[in-house]
Amino acid sequence: MDAFAALGDPVRRGLLADLAAAPARVVDLAETRSISRPAVSKHLRLLAEAGLVSVESRGRERHYRLRRDGLAPLTTYVEGLIRTGPLTDNALDALETEVRRTSRERRRETGAIAPTTDAKETA
Repeated sequence: MDAFAALGDPVRRGLLADLAAAPARVVDLAETRSISRPAVSKHLRLLAEAGLVSVESRGRERHYRLRRDGLAPLTTYVEGLIRTGPLTDNALDALETEVRRTSRERRRETGAIAPTTDAKETA
């Protein structure tokens, strides 16, 4: 399971949030949830498979902690979205103008002369 799929479940997102605050045992994480310890263990196993948490055995207990380096693919993806930013109406208008211009030029080049105005341009 990859990091994106692992975060698709709200229980796993909650477990990650708890582990971001401090390492914890399954019993500690299960206390604050309405699911069983085996269910918490299963979610933690999936998070470990995705590289988002690490586990350390101490006797009979297993301690889980957030692997911040495992968040790198998620961070890179989100930062890319932030840098891209939303398209403005002006950018979309400019794109529409360029598409119309290119279409007209191609029609002229192929000899298919068609009316260059449409309802929007004549309005």
